[in-house]
Amino acid sequence: MKINLEKNEKQMNPEQTKKTYALKGLGVSPGVVIGKAYLFDPLDSNVSFYKLKKTSLVPKEVERFKDALKESEKQLLEIQEKLKKSGVSEPLYIIDVHILILKDKKFTDRTIKYIRRMGVNAEWALRLTLDHYKEIFDQVGDPYIRDRISDVQYVGQRILRNLTGEKREIVLDIGGEVIVIAPDLSPADTAQMKMDKVIGFATDIGGRTSHTAIVSRAMELPAVAGLGNITQMAKTGDEVIVDGISGVVIVNPYPDMIKRYEEKKLHYSAIDDENMKYAKLPAQTRDGYLLQIGGNIEFVEEIPSALAHGAEHIGLYRTEFIYISRQDLPSEEDHVNNYLQVVGTKDLRWSTIRTFDLGGDKLAPDQKHVKELNPQMGLRAIRFCLREVELFKTQLRAIWRVSAKGNVKILFPMISGVEEIRQAKKLLEETRQEVMAQDVEIASQMEIGAMIEVPAAVEIADQLAREVDFFSIGTNDLTQYALAIDRANERLTYLYEPLHPAILRMIQKVVVAAHEAKIHVAMCGEMAGDPLCALILLGLQLDELSMNHLAIPRIKRIIREATLAESKVLLEKALSFNTAYEVRSYVQDYMMKRFPDDFQCEDEHNLLSNNRKHPPTKLKC
Repeated sequence: MKINLEKNEKQMNPEQTKKTYALKGLGVSPGVVIGKAYLFDPLDSNVSFYKLKKTSLVPKEVERFKDALKESEKQLLEIQEKLKKSGVSEPLYIIDVHILILKDKKFTDRTIKYIRRMGVNAEWALRLTLDHYKEIFDQVGDPYIRDRISDVQYVGQRILRNLTGEKREIVLDIGGEVIVIAPDLSPADTAQMKMDKVIGFATDIGGRTSHTAIVSRAMELPAVAGLGNITQMAKTGDEVIVDGISGVVIVNPYPDMIKRYEEKKLHYSAIDDENMKYAKLPAQTRDGYLLQIGGNIEFVEEIPSALAHGAEHIGLYRTEFIYISRQDLPSEEDHVNNYLQVVGTKDLRWSTIRTFDLGGDKLAPDQKHVKELNPQMGLRAIRFCLREVELFKTQLRAIWRVSAKGNVKILFPMISGVEEIRQAKKLLEETRQEVMAQDVEIASQMEIGAMIEVPAAVEIADQLAREVDFFSIGTNDLTQYALAIDRANERLTYLYEPLHPAILRMIQKVVVAAHEAKIHVAMCGEMAGDPLCALILLGLQLDELSMNHLAIPRIKRIIREATLAESKVLLEKALSFNTAYEVRSYVQDYMMKRFPDDFQCEDEHNLLSNNRKHPPTKLKC
């Protein structure tokens, strides 16, 4: 969203002739940074088109395309080797994915088919292939999977550069430190940048699981994604403010804006340093209530940073990437090798492995898959697992095989009924017997959990509690399903409200059912890491919160400075309101008064806007 900020001429810097814009996106890595923009052009927007003059030129054009593929693979392998030597591990797995795409026959054959059938140049044929894949990914309901179109686009951009003969290395040569502005970024791009010069990122597309988000969090650089058209608003050399806390980017700010954000930057840095002092401390209230704090991860490379920020365990290990980062289905050994890196990590009290939450369109590329109008509510997660039993059992056997190497818990996603959990437990027992028959050492027992993210599961939480050892509440999907909101629909995001009275009552109902059955209840959705919600969740008396690791120190600090008694009073008052707006306004006001240093920079508008309480029509800066 873009807003042209108009001001009284008397307030403007006389030398300022550039227009000032504020854009609202998604803060994917916290922090505030002010600096010069560097506009990164991925070279995918202006692709030349021409018809081959003779049919005899077609084979040569195909060979030119194949040569570009080989050169691209060579470059990626060189980048990968460079990263290994420098000791950087975070982007390595993504380079592997890009190499797999280069070798994917469906991808390459489609481009060659366009060259041969249409008699066009390789660049244009590749553009058509990229457009084809984008159309497919745009129809996917899962935002994590939808973000993966960027992998295909990165590979396409690299091939295009080699087809056009552009042998460039990204050099930030405008002097001093820069904020990188781009449609989106791949780790292959950032691997070639002088990262000591990069102080922040702002991108047109992407979300919390995009590569820009992952890389920026790993490097602890402020970043905002999903800005829509930042690449059209900013030019290299423009002054830019990136606020990764509120998800705001300002291009060509006024002097008073710069002054205000300099103050916010200093304040945030001081608070962040203070929060880190709490990272290794337990999240125990002043009146003795202890919350266990874990980290959510998708990649094993995230574990060191999670531990450094105070994660006591892995509360959610998403296993989807093991499947979508390859051309074929992963073997049992592939699973084992991946899980060993997690469960074998020292200093983790336990690791909760969630079985894959994907559908057949992602896991059965060679089979005909029925297109679903609403894949988020379709054949996915436990539903797909119980239909594709052998595929599911491969993962279950692998989890059993690593169970003796650390404290492992297993979590089944999207449970909507008792019959699903019983079927999953039956298969888990079958695989236990199969692994034991191979004389493999396994754990004597493994805790079994159910994700509570479907409203039906909330209603029968008391029945489900008798079937499992713990619950983990997935507030992202629970909020979406309960409020009938498509999270991918930008026109509806203002309605997505975890503090909605209905959501709070649902969470409370689940916690009560779990504790009556004497089982542990956790939360692993984004709400768990939202500082504004910390005391509400404390008042609900969850046993565990699992979150993005960068949020852990701040959450621990808030909990340690509070009491369970006061959080119960806050919760009771919040539950007395009729609207989500009233709840958020009250909680926000309370938190700003209770923790003025922590929430000093997050004024009323930013808190409400960042949490999408209002339709996105106006943004004040």
